[in-house]
Amino acid sequence: MENPDAQPPQTCCPIVELRQYTLHPGKRDVLIDLFDREFVESQEALGMKIIGQFRDLDNPNRFVWLRDFRDMPSRAQALKDFYDGPVWKAHREAANATMIDSDNVLLLHPVTPTSGFPLESKTRPPARSNETRSELIVATIYYFDAPVDADFVEFFEKTVKPEVSSSGATILAYFVTEHQREHFSRAAGARRRKCFCLVRAL
Repeated sequence: MENPDAQPPQTCCPIVELRQYTLHPGKRDVLIDLFDREFVESQEALGMKIIGQFRDLDNPNRFVWLRDFRDMPSRAQALKDFYDGPVWKAHREAANATMIDSDNVLLLHPVTPTSGFPLESKTRPPARSNETRSELIVATIYYFDAPVDADFVEFFEKTVKPEVSSSGATILAYFVTEHQREHFSRAAGARRRKCFCLVRAL
Protein backbone atom coordinates (compact mmCIF):
# COMPACT_ATOMS: atom_id res chain seq x y z
CA MET A 1 0.00 0.00 0.00
CA GLU A 2 1.27 3.44 -0.85
CA ASN A 3 2.00 5.81 2.00
CA PRO A 4 -0.20 8.89 1.51
CA ASP A 5 2.28 10.94 3.54
CA ALA A 6 5.28 9.94 1.45
CA GLN A 7 7.05 12.84 -0.19
CA PRO A 8 7.68 12.68 -3.95
CA PRO A 9 11.34 12.15 -4.85
CA GLN A 10 13.39 15.30 -5.25
CA THR A 11 14.75 15.77 -8.73
CA CYS A 12 17.17 18.12 -10.39
CA CYS A 13 17.53 19.69 -13.74
CA PRO A 14 14.75 22.13 -14.73
CA ILE A 15 16.58 22.78 -18.03
CA VAL A 16 18.80 20.10 -19.60
CA GLU A 17 21.07 20.07 -22.61
CA LEU A 18 21.72 16.68 -24.21
CA ARG A 19 24.83 17.18 -26.33
CA GLN A 20 26.10 14.62 -28.86
CA TYR A 21 29.44 15.37 -30.51
CA THR A 22 30.80 13.65 -33.60
CA LEU A 23 34.58 13.45 -33.28
CA HIS A 24 37.52 12.78 -35.52
CA PRO A 25 38.58 9.11 -35.41
CA GLY A 26 40.66 8.28 -32.37
CA LYS A 27 40.01 11.60 -30.63
CA ARG A 28 37.29 10.64 -28.12
CA ASP A 29 39.61 9.85 -25.21
CA VAL A 30 41.61 12.98 -26.01
CA LEU A 31 38.46 15.08 -25.58
CA ILE A 32 37.37 13.15 -22.49
CA ASP A 33 40.73 13.77 -20.80
CA LEU A 34 40.56 17.47 -21.65
CA PHE A 35 36.93 17.72 -20.59
CA ASP A 36 37.57 16.05 -17.23
CA ARG A 37 40.62 18.17 -16.56
CA GLU A 38 39.37 21.59 -17.63
CA PHE A 39 35.62 21.77 -18.32
CA VAL A 40 33.77 20.24 -15.37
CA GLU A 41 34.60 22.39 -12.35
CA SER A 42 35.00 25.48 -14.53
CA GLN A 43 31.39 25.20 -15.75
CA GLU A 44 29.98 24.31 -12.35
CA ALA A 45 31.69 27.35 -10.82
CA LEU A 46 29.45 29.44 -13.10
CA GLY A 47 26.20 27.78 -12.00
CA MET A 48 25.90 24.91 -14.48
CA LYS A 49 25.85 21.25 -13.41
CA ILE A 50 27.47 18.46 -15.38
CA ILE A 51 25.02 15.55 -15.07
CA GLY A 52 27.15 12.99 -16.87
CA GLN A 53 29.51 12.15 -19.70
CA PHE A 54 29.19 9.03 -21.84
CA ARG A 55 30.89 6.99 -24.52
CA ASP A 56 28.49 5.89 -27.26
CA LEU A 57 29.06 2.12 -27.43
CA ASP A 58 27.71 2.00 -30.99
CA ASN A 59 29.95 4.76 -32.30
CA PRO A 60 33.58 5.12 -31.19
CA ASN A 61 33.61 8.66 -32.56
CA ARG A 62 30.63 9.92 -30.53
CA PHE A 63 30.90 11.71 -27.16
CA VAL A 64 27.68 12.45 -25.26
CA TRP A 65 27.17 14.64 -22.23
CA LEU A 66 24.41 16.30 -20.23
CA ARG A 67 24.36 19.55 -18.30
CA ASP A 68 21.58 21.33 -16.45
CA PHE A 69 20.54 24.85 -15.60
CA ARG A 70 18.18 26.48 -13.13
CA ASP A 71 16.24 28.40 -15.81
CA MET A 72 16.65 29.95 -19.25
CA PRO A 73 17.92 33.41 -18.19
CA SER A 74 20.56 31.96 -15.86
CA ARG A 75 21.53 29.50 -18.60
CA ALA A 76 22.20 32.37 -20.98
CA GLN A 77 24.39 34.13 -18.43
CA ALA A 78 26.30 30.97 -17.52
CA LEU A 79 26.96 30.11 -21.17
CA LYS A 80 28.14 33.64 -21.92
CA ASP A 81 30.42 33.64 -18.90
CA PHE A 82 31.92 30.28 -19.85
CA TYR A 83 32.36 30.69 -23.60
CA ASP A 84 33.66 34.24 -23.22
CA GLY A 85 35.75 33.28 -20.21
CA PRO A 86 39.41 32.36 -19.75
CA VAL A 87 39.08 28.57 -19.48
CA TRP A 88 37.30 28.07 -22.79
CA LYS A 89 39.51 30.61 -24.53
CA ALA A 90 42.60 28.76 -23.30
CA HIS A 91 41.44 25.31 -24.39
CA ARG A 92 38.91 25.79 -27.18
CA GLU A 93 41.38 25.15 -29.98
CA ALA A 94 42.39 21.82 -28.46
CA ALA A 95 38.74 20.88 -27.88
CA ASN A 96 37.56 21.95 -31.33
CA ALA A 97 40.42 20.04 -32.95
CA THR A 98 38.82 16.78 -31.76
CA MET A 99 35.38 17.58 -33.21
CA ILE A 100 33.73 17.19 -36.58
CA ASP A 101 30.32 18.38 -35.35
CA SER A 102 29.18 19.80 -32.01
CA ASP A 103 25.77 21.14 -33.09
CA ASN A 104 23.65 18.10 -32.16
CA VAL A 105 22.10 19.61 -29.04
CA LEU A 106 18.66 19.01 -27.56
CA LEU A 107 17.23 21.50 -25.06
CA LEU A 108 14.87 19.68 -22.70
CA HIS A 109 12.83 19.91 -19.52
CA PRO A 110 11.29 17.19 -17.32
CA VAL A 111 7.84 16.00 -18.39
CA THR A 112 6.57 16.16 -14.79
CA PRO A 113 7.93 17.66 -11.56
CA THR A 114 9.28 14.22 -10.60
CA SER A 115 10.63 12.99 -13.95
CA GLY A 116 14.03 14.70 -13.79
CA PHE A 117 17.15 12.98 -12.57
CA PRO A 118 17.06 12.10 -8.86
CA LEU A 119 19.15 14.43 -6.75
CA GLU A 120 21.38 11.61 -5.53
CA SER A 121 22.47 11.05 -9.14
CA LYS A 122 24.20 14.43 -9.04
CA THR A 123 27.00 13.10 -6.82
CA ARG A 124 30.17 12.42 -8.78
CA PRO A 125 33.82 11.54 -8.22
CA PRO A 126 36.16 14.32 -7.04
CA ALA A 127 38.11 16.47 -9.45
CA ARG A 128 40.66 14.61 -11.61
CA SER A 129 39.43 11.23 -10.38
CA ASN A 130 39.63 8.26 -12.78
CA GLU A 131 36.54 6.62 -11.26
CA THR A 132 33.81 5.57 -13.69
CA ARG A 133 30.34 4.06 -13.28
CA SER A 134 29.75 0.51 -14.45
CA GLU A 135 26.07 0.53 -15.39
CA LEU A 136 24.88 0.92 -18.96
CA ILE A 137 22.91 4.12 -19.56
CA VAL A 138 20.50 4.12 -22.50
CA ALA A 139 18.90 7.29 -23.86
CA THR A 140 16.03 6.74 -26.29
CA ILE A 141 14.93 9.79 -28.27
CA TYR A 142 11.55 9.88 -30.02
CA TYR A 143 11.22 12.67 -32.59
CA PHE A 144 7.87 14.28 -33.43
CA ASP A 145 6.53 16.61 -36.09
CA ALA A 146 4.81 18.69 -33.40
CA PRO A 147 5.35 19.31 -29.68
CA VAL A 148 4.75 16.24 -27.52
CA ASP A 149 1.14 16.32 -26.35
CA ALA A 150 -0.69 15.09 -23.26
CA ASP A 151 -1.98 11.99 -25.06
CA PHE A 152 1.54 10.70 -25.68
CA VAL A 153 2.60 11.47 -22.11
CA GLU A 154 -0.42 9.57 -20.79
CA PHE A 155 0.37 6.63 -23.08
CA PHE A 156 3.97 6.61 -21.90
CA GLU A 157 3.15 6.80 -18.20
CA LYS A 158 0.33 4.25 -18.27
CA THR A 159 1.65 1.78 -20.85
CA VAL A 160 5.33 2.18 -21.68
CA LYS A 161 6.72 3.11 -18.28
CA PRO A 162 5.39 0.00 -16.47
CA GLU A 163 6.73 -2.22 -19.26
CA VAL A 164 10.18 -0.65 -19.07
CA SER A 165 10.27 -1.04 -15.30
CA SER A 166 9.07 -4.66 -15.42
CA SER A 167 11.89 -5.48 -17.85
CA GLY A 168 14.41 -4.78 -15.10
CA ALA A 169 15.54 -1.37 -16.32
CA THR A 170 15.61 1.63 -13.98
CA ILE A 171 14.01 4.75 -15.40
CA LEU A 172 16.27 7.64 -14.45
CA ALA A 173 14.45 10.52 -16.12
CA TYR A 174 12.31 11.53 -19.08
CA PHE A 175 12.09 14.85 -20.83
CA VAL A 176 10.45 16.79 -23.64
CA THR A 177 11.71 19.68 -25.73
CA GLU A 178 11.98 23.03 -23.99
CA HIS A 179 10.16 25.68 -26.04
CA GLN A 180 10.88 28.83 -24.03
CA ARG A 181 12.46 31.70 -25.87
CA GLU A 182 16.19 31.29 -26.39
CA HIS A 183 18.16 33.81 -24.31
CA PHE A 184 21.61 32.90 -25.68
CA SER A 185 21.83 33.72 -29.37
CA ARG A 186 24.82 31.47 -30.04
CA ALA A 187 22.75 28.44 -28.97
CA ALA A 188 19.61 29.18 -30.99
CA GLY A 189 19.68 25.83 -32.80
CA ALA A 190 19.51 23.84 -29.58
CA ARG A 191 15.74 24.09 -29.16
CA ARG A 192 14.18 23.33 -32.54
CA ARG A 193 13.94 19.52 -32.53
CA LYS A 194 10.64 18.31 -31.04
CA CYS A 195 11.25 15.16 -29.04
CA PHE A 196 10.64 12.96 -26.02
CA CYS A 197 13.76 11.57 -24.34
CA LEU A 198 13.78 8.57 -21.99
CA VAL A 199 16.93 7.83 -19.96
CA ARG A 200 17.24 4.49 -18.22
CA ALA A 201 19.91 2.35 -16.56
CA LEU A 202 20.37 -1.33 -17.41
